[in-house]
Amino acid sequence: MPRKTGASKNAIAETDLHDAAEVRTGKDTESSGKAGRKGSGSLDQLSQTALKAFLIARDAAFNVPDLLQNSSRMAFLAIKECEKELDVIERYIDDGLPEAITRVNEAKARQLLTSLKCTTNLERIGDLMMSVALRVQSRTTKMAAADVRQLVEMARTLREMLDLVYQGFLNLDVECARKVLQMDKEIDRVCHALFQKHLNAQNAENPSGFDVLLMAQALERAGDHTTNLAEDLYSLIEGRSLRHAPKKQAAS
Repeated sequence: MPRKTGASKNAIAETDLHDAAEVRTGKDTESSGKAGRKGSGSLDQLSQTALKAFLIARDAAFNVPDLLQNSSRMAFLAIKECEKELDVIERYIDDGLPEAITRVNEAKARQLLTSLKCTTNLERIGDLMMSVALRVQSRTTKMAAADVRQLVEMARTLREMLDLVYQGFLNLDVECARKVLQMDKEIDRVCHALFQKHLNAQNAENPSGFDVLLMAQALERAGDHTTNLAEDLYSLIEGRSLRHAPKKQAAS
């Protein structure tokens, strides 16, 4: 079943795109419903809207396995809706942050900047999940069951990573960031295995293999964006950046 965090499909269909995030979460807040109005956000509104973006990106990843395994039309529509909502949230925070940051102290300014960086990464994840969905929808033949299993494994690991980093930001738990950095290697491992399989001499001419590789690459890149989120969480809590540290060192 496709996962949705908010109202029914009919309610979403009748709601303007700028209200989509509000409908999904069931929250009657200004932050989502007025995403396009420049300078219309307090610190709390911007931060809470950024947290909603984590849930929406997680929903997109949650629906990918159903789409891969069952070619579910509802899963495709759910991913498409998530991608649109993440676009709206990124614009809202991008527009509201310049005014809000002039009214807060250094600590809260750091929090606002982190919210902006997070929503940028989450919007990219939404785009990547949509690229996977479009590629699945455009196929006219079935993928090999083994390929589907590996892509599903990548998508499920990504969803777990997004859930962990969301919990980390919600509870300011640096251990969540460390776990996410460790889990990224699982996505890399499966992606590498798929590339090894489809780029060897026997499979190089297989047209379906090209689609599999593009989907695997999109999921791997989404994992990289999620590690960026984990690094931002670490920096917010610890006050120092892991951006230029080796991943192995950061995970420890």
